[in-house]
Amino acid sequence: MDADGRDFLNSPPAKTVRFGGCVAETLEKARHGDTNDYELLKHQLVDPEIKDAQLISWLQEFRSCVTQLTKDHEQLVYTILRVPWADRCQAVVDEYLAFLGNLVSAQTVFLCACLKMAVSLFTPSRVTIHEGGVDISDSDDEDEGDRFLVPILQDNFPFVQKSSRTLECYVHNLLRVTVYLPSIRRDVLELVVGKLLKLDVSTSRAEMEDAEEHAQKEEVQEQLEEGLFDMVGDEDMSADRPARTSVMVHPVAERLDVLMVVLMAYIKDVCHVDGLLHVERTKELFKDLLSVFEKLILPTHASSHVQYILFYLCSFRLALAEAFLDYLWKILQNPSWPAVLRQTAAGYLGSFLARAKFVPVLTLRACLDLLLSWIHRYIDSQDNGSRQVCCDISLHGPFYAACQAVFYTLIFRHRAILEANMKKGLEYLQGLNLERVVMCQLNPLKVCLPSVTTMFAAFTRKYQVVFCYTIIERNNRQVLPVVRSSAGGDGVSTNINPLDSFFPFDPYLLKRSGQLIEPLYQVWEEPSDTDVLPNKLDQQVRGCLVESSRSKTSFNKIFRWSPAPPPSPSHTRSSKHVNQHVCCTFPLGQLV
Repeated sequence: MDADGRDFLNSPPAKTVRFGGCVAETLEKARHGDTNDYELLKHQLVDPEIKDAQLISWLQEFRSCVTQLTKDHEQLVYTILRVPWADRCQAVVDEYLAFLGNLVSAQTVFLCACLKMAVSLFTPSRVTIHEGGVDISDSDDEDEGDRFLVPILQDNFPFVQKSSRTLECYVHNLLRVTVYLPSIRRDVLELVVGKLLKLDVSTSRAEMEDAEEHAQKEEVQEQLEEGLFDMVGDEDMSADRPARTSVMVHPVAERLDVLMVVLMAYIKDVCHVDGLLHVERTKELFKDLLSVFEKLILPTHASSHVQYILFYLCSFRLALAEAFLDYLWKILQNPSWPAVLRQTAAGYLGSFLARAKFVPVLTLRACLDLLLSWIHRYIDSQDNGSRQVCCDISLHGPFYAACQAVFYTLIFRHRAILEANMKKGLEYLQGLNLERVVMCQLNPLKVCLPSVTTMFAAFTRKYQVVFCYTIIERNNRQVLPVVRSSAGGDGVSTNINPLDSFFPFDPYLLKRSGQLIEPLYQVWEEPSDTDVLPNKLDQQVRGCLVESSRSKTSFNKIFRWSPAPPPSPSHTRSSKHVNQHVCCTFPLGQLV
C-alpha cells in the first residue's frame, strides 16, 4: 500500500508522464532506426525520481516482451539492472523479481549480469552524510546457473580490510543463498572459511592478547585519573561508561569475531529444526565442513580460531565428535599421507581430546588405546630393523607427534580417568605401558616441548606410572634432536625444536563467538603436584613450568610445535609389549 492506500498488487498503476507509446512499440521502432523513444526510455529509467507506479508499469511491459530483449538491446537491459529496486515497496520488488525470472529464462545471455546485480546487493549500500559542506561516507537452469554463480560470489566478496558491517552483511547473505541452493553450499563454505583463515593467520594470538591487555591498562588508568577528581558518584559514572567487554580491541580480531558469530549461527540453524537436532541435515553439513577442513584448515599453519567451527559442530552429538576423531586418526596412521599433515592430524587429535568437555572418558580411553597401540607397533618396527635407531625428527615426525598428543591429552584428562575409580584408573594408565614409550631409543621426551615433558613427568611421578626425570636430565645435557640437512649428507645439530608449533584448540580469544565455545571447553587447571621437582632439573624446563603457573592461559602459550615434511618409514605389526587393554575402533560407518 502507498500513502494513498492503494494496493499495487490488485489495482492498475496510475499513468504518469512518460515517453510516447508502449515498450514493445518502442523496441520495434528502434529496430527500424527510430531511436528517439528508445533513448528517452533509457533516460527515464535512470531517473532517481521515478515513481513506483511507473516502474511497475514498465516492468510489466518488459516482462511481456522479453523475447525481444536480445543482445542487441544489451544497454537497455543493463540500464534496467541498475534500477534501485530492492528498497522500494513490496509490489515493485515482486514485479522486478518476476521480470528477472522471465529474462533469464528467455535470454540466458544475461544470466551473469543478473547474478552480478543480485550479488551486489549482499553488502549494505554506502552511507553518505552531508555535514558542514563535507560528505562523510563509511569506508568501507539451476545447475548451469550455479556454475556461473560461484565465481561471481567469489569476485564480489569484499576485501577483508572492509568494515565489520560490510563483511557481516555479505557473509550472512552468502550463507543464506545455500539454504535455497544447497548444491553450492560446499563451494560457499570454502569461500567463507578461506576468507576467515586469511583474517585468522594475519594476526597472531600474541598481538590480540597484547591489544586487549593494553586497552585494559588504559581503562584502569582512566578510572584512576577520574578517581583523583571525583570524590563521590563513582558508581553512577561507571554505570554510564560504555562497556567494551564484547568488542575486540584489535580491528582484525573484531572482524573475525563478527564473522565467526555469523558462521556459528548458520551452523546451529542448519542443524536444528524447532530447537531439535535434525540428524540428516547435521550429517550433510558435517560432511561439507569436513571436506573444507581437509582442503583449507588442516594445511593452514597457525590458525587460532577458524578450526573451532568443527569443535562447535561436534559438540551437537557424540557421534560427530567420534567421526572427527576417527578421521584424524586415519590420517595419522596412514603412511600415504604427507608426514607434515600426519603430524598436524596428531596435533588436532591431542588438542581435541584434551579440550573438548563433551568427549566422555570412554571415548577418550578408546582414542588413547589406538594411539598407544600404534606407537608400540612403531617402536617394534624400529627395534626389529637392522639400522641403528636415532632421535631423528625428519624420519620419525609422525611418531613424535603422536607421543606428544598422548602426553598432552593425559596432562589435561588424567584426572577424569582417575576420578571415577582411582584403582581402575591407575590400572588403566599402567596398562598403557608408558614406560616403554619413554625409555625407547627414539627418546620422545627429547623431542617434545619442554612444557609438555615437564607436566607429563610431574603427574606420572605423582601416580608412579613412570619416572621421567632421569631421562629429562640426561637429555638436557645433550643438544637438541638431529635434523637432516635438506642438502643431504651428515646430520646437523639445531637449536630450533621442529615440534615447535601450535596446539589447534588453544584457548579461544574472540569474545562474542567465544561465548558459544566457553561451556564446551576444558580450561587448564593448575595442578597442586608440580611444585616439587628434582633440584637438578634443567633451568630451561623449570622456567617453562614457572611460566605455566602464572595464568590459566600461559601454559597454552608455550605449546608451539611445527612438523617436518619428509615421509616416515613404514612399520610392521607386532603384538610385543602392546597395551593389553581392548583397543576399540569407532563404529563410525554412519552417524546415528
